[in-house]
Amino acid sequence: MDDVKKSILDYLENTIRNIPDFPKKGIQFKDITPLLNNPDALKLTSNLLARPFLRTKVDHVIGLESRGFLFGPGLAEDLNAGFIPIRKPGKLPAKTITATYELEYGEDQLQIHADAIKKGDQVLIHDDLIATGGSAAAATELVQTLGGKVVGYSFIIELTALKGRNKLPGNIRIDTLLSL
Repeated sequence: MDDVKKSILDYLENTIRNIPDFPKKGIQFKDITPLLNNPDALKLTSNLLARPFLRTKVDHVIGLESRGFLFGPGLAEDLNAGFIPIRKPGKLPAKTITATYELEYGEDQLQIHADAIKKGDQVLIHDDLIATGGSAAAATELVQTLGGKVVGYSFIIELTALKGRNKLPGNIRIDTLLSL
């Protein structure tokens, strides 16, 4: 990594605050709201998220509820793709399919509209953070169930100690800006 990129990533890391014991005791929550509130950090993050996938054919960017919605639409725009939200149960108005996954502190479900992806669509999955990899793996299951092909994963933060990338296919690009 060149010195300029390292300097930018250090700058971005310094805009993220750590919140201990949220949402449960023992969890160290990575709060990106200060990054969102900083125009320079916001723009740098958007540019760095898109860069690795500019030469990849992407039909849709999927954003995972809820913080994947913050950069997902802009990432889709930068890649000339559509945006698809994956949400918690009961939040999408049309027919959905569901996948269940484990969190570092429990279990949850994600849903996608049953008609959101056509067979063969190339999909980039985006979220702000990968921890245990459960939500990204559930999103992968949903995409594949609908006949789509995951062409990459995009995260701002990776909590490397939780080894979340091990739950994702090893032959698909996983791009993270910050490894903490």
